Amino acid sequence: MSTDSGKTFSNVETSGYVGFANLPNQVHRKSVKKGFEFTLMVVGESGLGKSTLVNSLFLSDLYPERVVPDAVEKQHQTVKLDASTVEIEERGVKLRLTVVDTPGFGDAIDNSDSFSAILEYIDEQYERFLRDESGLNRRNIVDNRIHCCFYFISPFGHGLKPLDIEFMKKLHCKVNIVPVIAKADVLTKKEIQRLKCRIMQEIEDNGIKIYPLPDCDSDEDEDYKEQVRQLKEAVPFAVCGSTTLLEVKGRKVRGRLYPWGVVEVENPEHCDFIKLRTMLITHMQDLQEVTQEVHYENYRSERLAKSVRKNTNPIIKDENGTTGEVLSDKDRILREKEEEIRRMQEKLAQMQAKIQAQK
Repeated sequence: MSTDSGKTFSNVETSGYVGFANLPNQVHRKSVKKGFEFTLMVVGESGLGKSTLVNSLFLSDLYPERVVPDAVEKQHQTVKLDASTVEIEERGVKLRLTVVDTPGFGDAIDNSDSFSAILEYIDEQYERFLRDESGLNRRNIVDNRIHCCFYFISPFGHGLKPLDIEFMKKLHCKVNIVPVIAKADVLTKKEIQRLKCRIMQEIEDNGIKIYPLPDCDSDEDEDYKEQVRQLKEAVPFAVCGSTTLLEVKGRKVRGRLYPWGVVEVENPEHCDFIKLRTMLITHMQDLQEVTQEVHYENYRSERLAKSVRKNTNPIIKDENGTTGEVLSDKDRILREKEEEIRRMQEKLAQMQAKIQAQK
C-alpha cells in the first residue's frame, strides 16, 4: 500500500499505542446512557411468596395496589397476567424492569388450561417485537419480550407435580426457565438437598430444558469460575423472601422471625436468595442474548415459514371476476409496510438523483 508521497506503510512498526483498547469503555458509556431493559416473569401457585421474593430481589414495591382475592373469588378466578414496570437507578445505571405476574395459575380444580394464557402472552410479545422490527421506526423499539421466567415449585410436595412438568415442557422452547423452590425455610438442609436432587432428576427424565448457565472461558479468573460452579450446583434455587428489617446481634437484616430464631434472607447458610440474585444480575446480558438468538429466532423462523405457506393462499374471485389472494390481517399489515418501505426508498433515490444533478 502506498501514499501520494510514495511512502509505504507495509513495514511500519506498530509497537506504539493505537487506542482501540478503549472501545469497551465507549460501549459501556453508551449503554449506561441508554439504560437497560429486562422483563422477568414469575409463575407459580398462590401463596408461594412470588411477590415478596421479587420485591426482596430489587428492593422495590412492585405491587403497591394489589388486592388479594379470598377463597370464594379464587374458585372462579382464571389465569390473568399482571405486568408492573419500575425504573431502578443504581450508581448512575438505569434499569427499566418489568415483572409479569400470573395470579390464578394452578389455583383451579382443573388446571389443564392454566398455561394457555401465558403461552399467548409470550407469543404476543414476540409478535409485537417482530412487527416493530419490520416497521420504519426501528430505533425506538421497546423490548417487552420475556427474558427470564422464575418457576416456583412448592416445598410441600415430593418433587414436581404433573402441572409443573406440563408447564415447563410447553414453555422451555419459548423462554429461559429458572426453577425456584419457594419458602425454603420450611425445610431442613437435608430435605432441601433431597428435594433438589429429585427435581433435577425429574427435569432430566422428562426432557425439560431449563436455562443453562454459560460455561466459563479458560482465561476467566478463578473466583468467577468458582462462583459459576456454585451457582450451577444450587439449581433449583431454594429461596425465601422478606422485606422486613429485623435486628440480629446489633445489625439490621432482612428476614423472618420465628419462635426458634431468625431466618436471614441474605445469609447463604439459610437459603439461596443471594445465589439467585447473583445469577440474575451477573447473567442478565446472557439471558437477553439467549432470548434474542434462540427463542426469538425460533419464533421468527416459524412465523416466516407460516407466512410463506399462507402465500399459497386460495385464489378467490370477486363479483367482477377478478382473482386475488385471501390474506390474513397480519400478512396484509406486513405487505403494507413493505410497500411503504419501497415507496420511501423510491423517494430517497429521486432526492439523491436531484442532488447529484444540482452538483
